[in-house]
Amino acid sequence: MFVLKNVGKLIFGSNSQESMIELPQGQLYLVRPLSPKGYSELIFKDATARIRRTGQDFQYQLVIQRVYEEGEAELLDDEEGEDAELNALAAERDEKTFLLDEALHFRVESREGSQNVLAWKDLSGDVGDVYEFVCDPSINSAQVDTFERIARQCQYERKYRKPHSTASEADLSQFDFEEQPIPQASPIHSPTLARSIESSDAMFQLKNEANVGAKRAPSTSSVLSEPEPQPYEEKQAIKPKPTKQSGPPKPPAQPEPKEIFAMELGELHFFDFPSGAFVLQDASVTAQVSDIGNWNYWLHVASADRQWLGIPVIADINPVFNFEFLSFIFNQFTEDGSAYSWLLRFKDNKTLERFQDGLMRALWEQLNEVKWTKVKEQDRQYVLDAFEDLNMDDAPIEEEDEEEPGVEEPEYDAPQSEHYDSDEEQEDVETQPNDTETNSALAVGYKHDRSFVVRGPKIGVFKHTPKNHLEFTTNISKVETPNGEKFVPKKVMLHNEDRNLILQNDTDPNKLYRMDLEYGKVVDEWNVHDDIPVITFAPENKFAQMTHEPTFLGISRNALFRVDPRLSGNKLVDSQLKQYVSKNDFSSVSTTEKGYVAVASNKGDIRLFDRLGINAKTVIPALGEPILGLDVSADGRWVLGTCRTYLLLIDALQKSGKNEGKLGFEKPFAADSKPQPRRLALTPEHVAQFHHETGKGVSFTPARFNTSKDSEETSIITATGPYIIDWNLSKVLRGSKAPYIIKRYEDTVKADDFKFGTDQNVIVTLPNWVNMVGKQSLKRPTRESIAGDFQRLPATPRRSSGRIGTRESGRYKLGRDEVVNSPY
Repeated sequence: MFVLKNVGKLIFGSNSQESMIELPQGQLYLVRPLSPKGYSELIFKDATARIRRTGQDFQYQLVIQRVYEEGEAELLDDEEGEDAELNALAAERDEKTFLLDEALHFRVESREGSQNVLAWKDLSGDVGDVYEFVCDPSINSAQVDTFERIARQCQYERKYRKPHSTASEADLSQFDFEEQPIPQASPIHSPTLARSIESSDAMFQLKNEANVGAKRAPSTSSVLSEPEPQPYEEKQAIKPKPTKQSGPPKPPAQPEPKEIFAMELGELHFFDFPSGAFVLQDASVTAQVSDIGNWNYWLHVASADRQWLGIPVIADINPVFNFEFLSFIFNQFTEDGSAYSWLLRFKDNKTLERFQDGLMRALWEQLNEVKWTKVKEQDRQYVLDAFEDLNMDDAPIEEEDEEEPGVEEPEYDAPQSEHYDSDEEQEDVETQPNDTETNSALAVGYKHDRSFVVRGPKIGVFKHTPKNHLEFTTNISKVETPNGEKFVPKKVMLHNEDRNLILQNDTDPNKLYRMDLEYGKVVDEWNVHDDIPVITFAPENKFAQMTHEPTFLGISRNALFRVDPRLSGNKLVDSQLKQYVSKNDFSSVSTTEKGYVAVASNKGDIRLFDRLGINAKTVIPALGEPILGLDVSADGRWVLGTCRTYLLLIDALQKSGKNEGKLGFEKPFAADSKPQPRRLALTPEHVAQFHHETGKGVSFTPARFNTSKDSEETSIITATGPYIIDWNLSKVLRGSKAPYIIKRYEDTVKADDFKFGTDQNVIVTLPNWVNMVGKQSLKRPTRESIAGDFQRLPATPRRSSGRIGTRESGRYKLGRDEVVNSPY
């Protein structure tokens, strides 16, 4: 007799309602027929297999859970103690979950002796690796057949985002995967410990044609290649097994080139979504970049007997040049909303350099509508360097970390909100917003542990607790001018030891407002200048908000200036105004600890100043895309710009010449030298997978360094869509592949920033949710983490918040994560 060690019930309640079907007994193996790591491992000697609903519509999980002999579970409970959180963590090793997606190629095989085997791909392992659940002989074939059918129905719902009741038998048959025979698993004496699977290593590895040929015939099937279906009609039946033809999309008609920028021979590889590897499509193709007129440019790839692809050269192709692998990786987006990733491999560096010159010329001219030949040579090299996979010259040499360091407590993401009145009940929990506004902006305190979230004409105040949670403190219910006119703040900035909040009303850009946070009301209205509108503003120096410094900086489209609230009349300091005759289209501003100033523009360039009122010491060339956000490290070494599809990390330290050791803020770079750029982008493979999951392209929120008075910057935080992304700075400088970790939420991330003084906690603002998340809950980008693990989010609203007593009772205990969903 066996029993499940379901410690998760202590926290999440029974999962009985979530399970749709269960096979009560079997063994789980990981079989690696082509791997030198060993043929197979016995993961669970005794286990159950079931299909479970998640908190997301049309998302289901295949769950394999270890079972224990009677008495064994109680013995382990005694050893682990009574801490529910520790037990929950321990339970993770006893359960493996897989998102039911056609990428798994889930299938069933009946063997001699009435033995049934379920098999599916290990998307995190090497090519050919499969998981096998060998059913106990006591399970009859009818149960297995039902399990397989439900699995197909779940895959159908995930793929088409509609109930399986609309599916015909032909529709479901596309998930009947015809693979080679399932390999035999190892006998019972195999090791019983599961291996630690590092999914990202396999996802990022470039598979050359020799390896692929030895393991599997080149496959063109890919979940990414499936277009979104049209609304279902009864007369329209989907042809069985469309995945047999689902691969690279058909190329459109090729426009007539007016001028050819590059034409080179190479190999063409296609990113196979299920296997997570680039698969050779054609060993000899011609890649051509051409000008087709009116600042439009075209990339065309074809072989002697086939047209492979044709796409416009735009920023969204997310180009990456890797000279180590002699490769060029890029994305393709089709009219039906599908996304793909391709790789061109060339024979040598010279060939790749010629192709790079041609493609970057096309991309530059398309973005800037300026001929590449008019760009200075050193500026051209700067642009080319930014799109290469390169290491910083003085990057620290460290061993690659296996995991990011964590904080003390695991995060719990179940959405919850509280009224926080004096009569609060222990189970008084809301899970839906009670107003029509959404959260839009975030300001994190430096002097005091507070965060401020803008929600329409209201501001919520949250306390950072010692256990790194958020606790709702108060609500500033009306943001209004001294004349009583309500407004929604467009931009907020803490000021004067975090006692004031500087606000801007989008409808009146020439004025700013000061809110006294002790009173919770706007007390001053400042007219900055009658003719110079304020685009955005920043503190006088990096840590000015921790001091009584009264002044701060502002920019307009073509001016940089100081604002001094102590002045009578207009608050702009005329003697510290730098105004340009041409329209530079400034977009963002940031400062260092010494007060050096960086100003970026929508043209994509960045100016570095050591003080106001003078010309910039250094002008960093534009790559072409507008810079939407800007941050600078406290010492001025690193400048971080945010573009829509990538981040730009620039080393402002001069390495040679008469100004060696000086920053670009202090002394200009030599004419033949420019700062070394680093373009931080998601890998094209991940861009395609993000797009497949969300239906949207990459659009980053303004990226920020972690900030501390006592330590240097180590991380960068940003977000795109429902994902927050944490970049490890040391890994970036070492040139590590995909040096970031991610976490997916159920809704779009509106704002995010590190808690002051650490890089281990991030404050995340969703439209109706504010949360402090520990870095340990962010994961390497894998098929599973990109799809999102929502198993902890219940399908119905939770009633228990995990609290004890009320605030006044002396027994009040914060929930697992003091998440507040529109409390104000």
